[in-house]
Amino acid sequence: MFSNPKNNIIHLGLKRGMRVADFGVGSGHYTILASEIVGDEGRIYAIDIQDELLRKIKNLSVSEHRYNIDILHGDIEKIGGAKLGDNTIDAVIFTNILFQIEKKNNAIAEIKRVLKIKGKIMIVDWMDSFKGIGPEAKNIVTESEAEKLFTENGFEFVERFDAGEHHYGFIFMKA
Repeated sequence: MFSNPKNNIIHLGLKRGMRVADFGVGSGHYTILASEIVGDEGRIYAIDIQDELLRKIKNLSVSEHRYNIDILHGDIEKIGGAKLGDNTIDAVIFTNILFQIEKKNNAIAEIKRVLKIKGKIMIVDWMDSFKGIGPEAKNIVTESEAEKLFTENGFEFVERFDAGEHHYGFIFMKA
């Protein structure tokens, strides 16, 4: 089975009224799911560097009647690039993006900057290229590499979960 956003997002423990950042929105599935969970009292910040993806998310949020989503053009590989305040976010969604990022430590520092103390991050990424459907094998960040990146940058391991046949999943917490 491929990665299932509905099954994965449960591990993040989102609740009504939370403020959630989706770093690298992709297709927007996680953005919309998080929006439904946090409700009108909550806020979702959909952040990407690609304007085309942001336009698609904007259109999707309107068609799904999700008005608690803010669309932000930002570079998560720069400190301050997410355009969010320090210690303001309850949870970060970080899916299928780790393999794309060149400045991984910068992106992790930006996540840490925006998360509140005890705030959580959900990481879902490819564990193989699945015969070319996923990323090139040379770009894949293994489970152990991902865990090391986050723990070495001051995050506390919370949980590893099954994110599908070709993906791994982690929850970390800002200590």
